[in-house]
Amino acid sequence: MKGYVFHGPGRSAWEDIPDPDLKEPTDAVVRVDAVTICGTDLHILKGDVPEVRPGTVLGHEAVGEIVEVGTDVRTVRPGDRVLVSCITACGRCRYCREGGYGQCLGGGGWILGHLIDGTQAEYVRVPYADLSVHPLPGAVTDQDAVLLADIFPTAYEVGVLNGCVRPGDTVVVVGAGPIGLAAVATARLFAPERIVAVDVADARLEAARELGADAVADARETPEQLVADLTGGLGADVVIEAVGIPETFEMCTRMVRPGGHVANVGVHGTPATLHLEDLWIKNVTITTGLVDTRTTPTLLRMAASGRLPTAQLVTHTFPLARMEEAYEVFAGAADTGALKVVLGGPRREVVAPRTV
Repeated sequence: MKGYVFHGPGRSAWEDIPDPDLKEPTDAVVRVDAVTICGTDLHILKGDVPEVRPGTVLGHEAVGEIVEVGTDVRTVRPGDRVLVSCITACGRCRYCREGGYGQCLGGGGWILGHLIDGTQAEYVRVPYADLSVHPLPGAVTDQDAVLLADIFPTAYEVGVLNGCVRPGDTVVVVGAGPIGLAAVATARLFAPERIVAVDVADARLEAARELGADAVADARETPEQLVADLTGGLGADVVIEAVGIPETFEMCTRMVRPGGHVANVGVHGTPATLHLEDLWIKNVTITTGLVDTRTTPTLLRMAASGRLPTAQLVTHTFPLARMEEAYEVFAGAADTGALKVVLGGPRREVVAPRTV
């Protein structure tokens, strides 16, 4: 089969690789029908995630069809259409029992496209399939569903829920890329008084407005003053960091009010300064986190009922074979206007299932 293989910082290729096999009785093999590219994949290509070994197939989000299952898999079977979650869960360790699947100690967590071969291929092996894939309702298209593998649960859990967004809040989302836009969309579910989106790209700020932001600000033009003006000098109740660079994190800590929350979602590749000399007296709560995907079933139900604006985030589509071009478009978002790119290939005949 074909897959997109990481060969070290700055080097990757869509190339021939071996088909995946079942390795454990809890595995499933999924034929990939739709896949997308994440900002984290770009961090990997830059060398910001050194745990990813050369030779690894990238990607951790997909929609597809089950073609093989191990003998211990009970909730899905060959022929089922499923969402492949970005997080794998063993279901037995302390963290999984508490719903903290992202910290799984039993061989799960974020492993696809990180510690094992991922989803940017024609087929993918998914460990612990019973808890790591979700059967899809027919009402949700592949293109919509693939956005629920990572960006929507990440924005919702690590941004909105960790930030404790409440009715009447002023919420600032710094970074209007896909995660930030999903944070804008899901923050609206809690009826805040206003949502302010901050970015440097006019196209992304316009997308934020379309998804429900009440005000937008250019990050280069002192958005802290806008937030102060809107809140009578108090500051924002919740600030969501969705970029992952020191400057934006520090900006967030300047915009939050005393007693407020800063929810860091961005993937940071370099150290950021925590200005405790200013923050120690402000009762500020700062949270970080890897998504657990415990809310994926809820988000799927909302998508099926038309309550999530998933389609608005997809700006480019490609066949799987144009993976390298899709990466160029996504990485060059400042010029291409890309938000989410979705790739899908022609459907292939499903191979006969086998068990282990």
